[in-house]
Amino acid sequence: MNWLFRYANPHNFMRLSNVLLPITAVATALCLGVGLYLGFTVPPDYQQGSTVLLLFIHVPADVAAEAAYGAIAICSLLSLVWRHPLSDIAGRAAAPFGAVFTALGLITGALWGKPMWGTYWVWDARLTSFLLLLFLFFGYMALWNAIEDEVRAARAAAILALVGVVNIPIIKFSVDWWSTLHQGESIVSGKIAPVYLAPLLIMMLGYILLFVSLWMLRIRTVILERRARTLMQRSAA
Repeated sequence: MNWLFRYANPHNFMRLSNVLLPITAVATALCLGVGLYLGFTVPPDYQQGSTVLLLFIHVPADVAAEAAYGAIAICSLLSLVWRHPLSDIAGRAAAPFGAVFTALGLITGALWGKPMWGTYWVWDARLTSFLLLLFLFFGYMALWNAIEDEVRAARAAAILALVGVVNIPIIKFSVDWWSTLHQGESIVSGKIAPVYLAPLLIMMLGYILLFVSLWMLRIRTVILERRARTLMQRSAA
């Protein structure tokens, strides 16, 4: 844990992210570029037809959304237990990106569901639990904005985030626990055809790298804004 505490220092984080950010940005562009190219050159699926192209946007968005919530949960734990200097900033910075990825997953899922199920939405266990994830992101952000005292806001938001973690395994295993319309896991089980697997994995990596890049950029922005505000207050004094 010592390395984590060391880089929780804003100065050390700025130095580290200054090196990592260009790398993750380039890797993001490469993965998304290659993934999209491969995805749009695959043959139509024998059941889904050209609708299978939504797979390369929908599934990575779902994975990135859950990763973003996992990041918030870890930051919340660090905030409540160890009072990490950057944990509150990092958790708050991740929430908007997680909400966007969740919304993208819901929208692309609805677009896929219309031709496959005949409707944009059903109260399926997977869809409902994923919709709840979006509400958790909104609730987390709302708590930060509703409470003026930043310490109390951070504590309330962190508690909500940790309580909401129970929804992540529900999203993952809902198709196994209940009878749902949503298809089950197909990557680990090998049910997905190899021609679709490669671009899907590349796009998943690209989305994760995109989240990490935007997350670091947002944390850096908040740190710089706080430094600028401190300097202005000192100048005014």
